[in-house]
Amino acid sequence: MFNKNLKIVIAVLIIAYAVYQFIEGNIGNGIFLILLSLIFIFLYFRNEIILLAFLRMRKQDLEGTQKWLGKIKNPEAALITKQQGYYNYLHGIIHSQKNLTQAEKYFKKALKLGLTMDYDIAMAKLSLAGIAMQKRRKREATTLLQEAKKLDKSNMLTDQIKMMQQQMKKI
Repeated sequence: MFNKNLKIVIAVLIIAYAVYQFIEGNIGNGIFLILLSLIFIFLYFRNEIILLAFLRMRKQDLEGTQKWLGKIKNPEAALITKQQGYYNYLHGIIHSQKNLTQAEKYFKKALKLGLTMDYDIAMAKLSLAGIAMQKRRKREATTLLQEAKKLDKSNMLTDQIKMMQQQMKKI
């Protein structure tokens, strides 16, 4: 894994060499180098370790996800802000199985740093609502559930929200 700034430096150097190849008349080499630099630019915005961790999460492999996330030693230096949000989001999902206090901390940090998709924000708020409900903070859980309901535009979390609202009535 490369540092985020190193990825940009490598992309700029490759583009500079591509321009040199264009000037020399090697159009094919220049086009190939431009395409090669696009890989580094893509990896600047979509970190390769986060992508691999999401693949492990998709297979419900929490240990594998934890292993991939462990490869990121310094998230502040290696990731841009949105990627740091997803880094904390994945840690929140992993810790929600074991330690609710840690999971709450990670989900709040992920929301503070920002998540790109509304579904992910809704999922984080729904998880925070569940944690608040287990800690007997009904008012906080209610507001988080309402926010999650507004963000769930594709109605993928409707069943979970209804189930939590039913459990909320018992508290």
